[in-house]
Amino acid sequence: MKTFDNTDKGTLLSTLWIFVTLNYLYCDVVGLMDSGLLSQYLTGTVNSIEMNEKFLLSGAILMEIPIAMVILSRLLKHTANRWANIIAGSIKTVIMILTMFVATPKSYYLFFGSIEIVTTMVIVWYAWNWTKPEEVTVSI
Repeated sequence: MKTFDNTDKGTLLSTLWIFVTLNYLYCDVVGLMDSGLLSQYLTGTVNSIEMNEKFLLSGAILMEIPIAMVILSRLLKHTANRWANIIAGSIKTVIMILTMFVATPKSYYLFFGSIEIVTTMVIVWYAWNWTKPEEVTVSI
């Protein structure tokens, strides 16, 4: 049975990115069921923010960060992997904290947002403390 300590670190980070991405996505799905937000979506302006092409492209780029980190956490070598996770996790943490102040957040948004913030902070902490694996030498 694997424990937290002997799980491959890239796999663990990838799994955390999958977890947080599912939370981002389901929070958005729940937001579509919120009649107050849905009526704003239909007007093209949500909480005084115009849902134009530039805004939507920016949102797509921000959402691509955790999606890309799912695969990058498995493929990148230690140093690049560590820094990619620290940078991506920091960006997503700061953005989620800032979104809490755009408007008065609904309870479901606070719930998902709290999970997302904690998860990205765990990613940053875990990557920050990830030491380079010892090189294994084989003697013949």
